[in-house]
Amino acid sequence: MQGFAGFMSLLSLALIVFSGFALIDAAVRREDGYRAADKQTKPFWMIILGLAFVVNLIFPILSFLPIIGLVATIVYMVDVRPALRSLPGGGRSRRGGSSSDGPYGPYNGGR
Repeated sequence: MQGFAGFMSLLSLALIVFSGFALIDAAVRREDGYRAADKQTKPFWMIILGLAFVVNLIFPILSFLPIIGLVATIVYMVDVRPALRSLPGGGRSRRGGSSSDGPYGPYNGGR
């Protein structure tokens, strides 16, 4: 029984880390990226993923609430996150730079 309890605690910790990563990822994405990707709004996903994170912290893994939170987190990671990453700039906040900047500096059209 002790091995099963250890496995469940590791699984619970993995769910907390997974939902925390999704919450942080949703927080760093730009608001207009969600609309451009035709997904729900950023506040919607922040609330859903925040609730999933808190539920994973409070409730044991064998109850149904963490499973619902896991489903919401998986939907974000499989559907919303790739759509946001496919946008120019990756859907992340820009801190300077031009939209024509490449990995080695600005693109000047071959001049």
